[in-house]
Amino acid sequence: QVQLVESGGGLVQAGGSLRLSCTASGRTFRVYAMGWFRQAPGKEREFVAGISSNGASTIYGDSVKGRFTISRDNAKNTVYLQMNSLKPEDTAVYYCAVRWAIATSSDNWDYWGQGTQVAVNS
Repeated sequence: QVQLVESGGGLVQAGGSLRLSCTASGRTFRVYAMGWFRQAPGKEREFVAGISSNGASTIYGDSVKGRFTISRDNAKNTVYLQMNSLKPEDTAVYYCAVRWAIATSSDNWDYWGQGTQVAVNS
């Protein structure tokens, strides 16, 4: 069992930045890939970014490429999502998730956090 707790969400003006954090319980954090997804009201859950267990590989959704950066610190059991140049369309609840390898479909991830709200004003 892995428990995930996200933090760092909030309200920001367009063009601003936020950094989300997701801390995992358990000693096996370092063997898992980690991912960030988001879901806006009335929309399906969308893949944002993923990172391999050792941090060597990262994947980004097309809508955030060049603006968001995913990273991890295995010593702290934490994955981060640095979000720059935020746009109103980035407004959503952001979730972190755990899986044995990166996947862009939300169907295949094993554990999920409770989510953190990000709101971007125009």
